[in-house]
Amino acid sequence: MTPFHSLATSLMSELGGALEAVDESEVAALRRAILQARSVFVAGKGRSGLRMQAFAMRLLHLGLTVYVVGESTARGIGKGDLLVIGSGSGQTASLVGYARRARTLQAQVGLITTAASSPIGDQAVCVVCIPAPTPKLAGSNMSLSIQPMGSLFEQSLGLVLDIVILQLMDELGMDAEQMFARHANLE
Repeated sequence: MTPFHSLATSLMSELGGALEAVDESEVAALRRAILQARSVFVAGKGRSGLRMQAFAMRLLHLGLTVYVVGESTARGIGKGDLLVIGSGSGQTASLVGYARRARTLQAQVGLITTAASSPIGDQAVCVVCIPAPTPKLAGSNMSLSIQPMGSLFEQSLGLVLDIVILQLMDELGMDAEQMFARHANLE
């Protein structure tokens, strides 16, 4: 069995490599789209979807109007809104449908993915590409990670979204204490 610290070192190296390869201008475009949006909607499936839900929570803590697609409290999307999708392959059928429907309703789409050239990427005004393998994408080099399936993308997605939150905090002049005032208090 491989020792814990040996695996930790390997995973940190993989994450560092993936994050170093993210284009800062793509992240800046996503931030601008978020700040310009009337409301932000987030979507993803599986483990990527969980990362997107966590992102929605932090956007809420920043005081932005945010909805998770599929939740009963999400209103309809429309002109002036932004749908941010986290999808490793950029081709998950239900997410492609969300992107196409959002565009039909004159909302903008942002995508965080490993595949900028994808059905969702074709609908997006901003795409953040994270170079990480995913088993759902033909030709993806799975040997780039010791981790199973899409773990490297999913972890990198969570970190990219946390970095976006840190940058938005700076842009909005907000600190953690102000954000905590919006934290759930019926616990």
